[in-house]
Amino acid sequence: MSENYIDVQGARVHNLKNIDVKIPREKLVVITGLSGSGKSSLAFDTIYAEGQRRYIETFSAYARQFLGGLERPDVDKIDGLSPVIAIEQKTTSKSPRSTVGTITEVYDFLRLLFARAADAYSFNSGEKMVSYSDEQIIDLILTDFDSKKVNILAPVIKSRKGHYRELFEQISKQGFVKVRVDGQVIDIEKGMRLDRYKTHDIEIVIDRLLVEKKQQKRVEETIKTAMYHGDDTILVLDVETNKTRYFSRSLMCPTSGISYPKPEPNSFSFNSPKGACDNCNGLGTVNEVNIDKIIPDPEVSIANGGIAPINEQKSKWILKQIELIAERYQFKLTTPINKIPKEGLDVILYGGKEKFEVLSKEMGITRSYSIDFEGIANFIKYQFDETSSVSIKRWASTYMDENNCSVCGGSRLKVESLHFKIQGKNIADLADMDIVQLADWFKKVKNKLSKKQTAIASEIIKEIETRIQFLLDVGLDYLALNRSSKTLSGGEAQRIRLATQIGSQLVGVLYILDEPSIGLHQRDNHRLIDSLQKLRDIGNSVLVVEHDKDMIEQADYVIDIGPKAGKFGGEIISSSTPKELLKSHTLTADYINGTKKIEIPNKRRIGNGKVLILEGATGNNLKNVTVTLPLGKMICVTGVSGSGKSTLINETLYPILNQYIYRGVKVPMPYKSITGLEHVDKIIDINQSPIGRTPRSNPATYTGVFSEIRNLFAKTPEALIRGYKPGRFSFNVKEGRCETCEGGGVRVIEMNFLPDVYVECETCMGKRFDRETLEIRYKGKSISDVLNMTIDESVKFFEHIPKIHRKVKTIKDVGLGYITLGQQSTTLSGGEAQRIKLATELSKKDTGNTFYILDEPTTGLHFEDIDVLMKVLNKLTDKGNTVLIIEHNLDVVKLADYIIDIGPEGGKNGGNVLCTGTPEEIIKVENSYTAQFLKKELH
Repeated sequence: MSENYIDVQGARVHNLKNIDVKIPREKLVVITGLSGSGKSSLAFDTIYAEGQRRYIETFSAYARQFLGGLERPDVDKIDGLSPVIAIEQKTTSKSPRSTVGTITEVYDFLRLLFARAADAYSFNSGEKMVSYSDEQIIDLILTDFDSKKVNILAPVIKSRKGHYRELFEQISKQGFVKVRVDGQVIDIEKGMRLDRYKTHDIEIVIDRLLVEKKQQKRVEETIKTAMYHGDDTILVLDVETNKTRYFSRSLMCPTSGISYPKPEPNSFSFNSPKGACDNCNGLGTVNEVNIDKIIPDPEVSIANGGIAPINEQKSKWILKQIELIAERYQFKLTTPINKIPKEGLDVILYGGKEKFEVLSKEMGITRSYSIDFEGIANFIKYQFDETSSVSIKRWASTYMDENNCSVCGGSRLKVESLHFKIQGKNIADLADMDIVQLADWFKKVKNKLSKKQTAIASEIIKEIETRIQFLLDVGLDYLALNRSSKTLSGGEAQRIRLATQIGSQLVGVLYILDEPSIGLHQRDNHRLIDSLQKLRDIGNSVLVVEHDKDMIEQADYVIDIGPKAGKFGGEIISSSTPKELLKSHTLTADYINGTKKIEIPNKRRIGNGKVLILEGATGNNLKNVTVTLPLGKMICVTGVSGSGKSTLINETLYPILNQYIYRGVKVPMPYKSITGLEHVDKIIDINQSPIGRTPRSNPATYTGVFSEIRNLFAKTPEALIRGYKPGRFSFNVKEGRCETCEGGGVRVIEMNFLPDVYVECETCMGKRFDRETLEIRYKGKSISDVLNMTIDESVKFFEHIPKIHRKVKTIKDVGLGYITLGQQSTTLSGGEAQRIKLATELSKKDTGNTFYILDEPTTGLHFEDIDVLMKVLNKLTDKGNTVLIIEHNLDVVKLADYIIDIGPEGGKNGGNVLCTGTPEEIIKVENSYTAQFLKKELH
């Protein structure tokens, strides 16, 4: 075994053609090649999968049965493999509880720091909290109350309402005869009770004594008893002056007596009941019913639809109840809502229960009625909180607003947790700072801590500073720890995970990264490459699947897989240093050395003269942005990561267009106005969400072409005679599929302690359907034969069926002619999946006024694939449609007719439109990072 290589021999996973490759260890190695050529099959499905399997093999057989076996990749052997960590292209958690702080673990260290080294302050008086041991309390009482008559009290109720009859009975049974209620010492009497509507303080009088040194034993016994009944807090009452003084084993306010439980890391977690604000459950926001949405126009009567939810529902029972309320509070349903008595409107909105009688003048008798109404606002709130139905929840949300929690002010934590401070700052203040400010604060605070704090905190602070530094290194200086992870852009999320991994400072590990440059502006690329090189320099091997030109040129070693994609790929066509790669004649080399390039158009389109103008967009970090979008052109929105591109397009523009054309329910981010909507009659959004990855999903099902193929088979003469419906030709429906493998084509054989083995189904021989279904043929092919066709073959086969031909032709146009219609989605590469999704949307009929929004469509694409994709998008634009692309890739940016550059930086320092115009106009702008890099591409 060679010391310095990871030696892979005979790899045959997916489309790999029994390849042998030596990957240098402790180097930055890039694997590149066309999308679908087999890069991920080598990096993830072979090397990473084998590393994971070997790790799990080290567990006992007993532990392995709970983990489930990992399948052995189809490879002869791999030598020299280190422990493997993969940083894949998974999107971050969409949970509202996940933040930048929790993902990077910086917040976990902050929680530990505050639990161990913070000072507690009273939220009542602002004084520093104190806590005593039993010995200290006894010494203080003996010295401070020497020769004084005192009552030792155990507080049991603090500022709470109630009559407390049962409590007094319970105290009496325990042998105590006196209590102090609201400052008055009184005897306990039988059946004693207080005013239940007033707040009370109740303490048990444990003992009354004259404090003297010789009484020490008695004082000790009394304090022990008082602590037991008072939940670790006691009160000493000076009988002469009637002044009280608190003592507690817990943290306690010396004046008001409130105490905090002993802090632990969970006390500062908004995901734990110990630390989360009780009002918002640690989310920082609460959904509250907005009365203005329930009653949009108070001058309209109930009968004319003044109460919006009732107007939709038309429930007879609700109207009957409202008629009774109207009878009781003497108004009519035709009365304008603003003229209805307040009491009556309150019952309609918030409910009520009462019985009343009405004298009927005509009949001369009284009638009894009863109102039992939940209230419309309460009903909406209940439905939103409790229902499991998505549609009902969506309905209820239209009458609600998401507001900052009034109790914690959006900080997510309990009031006690917010009063633990270090140098005047609580944990929420630190989570609110951006990373640069936080790094600066820690630098200064280290010198201001007390000796005890320094001893406890120095190691924790060192850990925090290391992690913060790494976030700075990968260019995330503008983020704050409390930023919700669902608002992060793709590039930010990828780099946060990278920073978390690299922050752990492991050595001797093989890191495998999947296109870490996605969503990264060219400016930040160098920071990323530096980070990866640092990772290599401390003694790790770094293996990167990447198409980025800078990354390839800066690598120590490049493996190029090809020559084409799918079954025409899977071979190592070059394995050398970047300099030697340039001398070879692979597609990658041709694009890097300039032999091939994506040509810049001779002239830019002038569009159709119509414009869409969005004014005053202020969502997230946008600073009152106004942007003009010329229609009939290819528009590119650029800017550094986190500058506000996705907020402007995906969160503001797309929901507005979607609401206007399709009545979409997603609420756009705040904006003032939009004009020109009438010029757009269709909107198609192609975002970054992954396509369904189950073995039953394939290109035919995802694009919807399989439904058309099944309909076609159901119309063949033989199928009509047998009465077969389209469902007969689905491998997910019992009618026509092979029941032995349930339409999967393979059977799983469980091997207990070994990985499950997949074998071809012996009944259908992997064809997925039963014999009768396979007898139905169209042009001599069965449904199974059609699923095994490549896209190229199916384009010819279905050329006379327009509905099918249009869809398969689009898949071919985006460069996927080599995949089969029935290929499992789980075996598609990231770039292939992205293009299947593109093809699905692009195959929809365009109207000539269609507005396409594409969010980083070059994800996972090689230079050659980008060329193919841009030809498809150019065709769409030539037909008069508008194509808007959010993109950093300069090969796309240079082809745009119109560029909108947002910046100048990310986060708080971004959110402005820096410049707009053709690429030739943009490169003249001084303060734009995009302009600096674009200049090199155009000249």
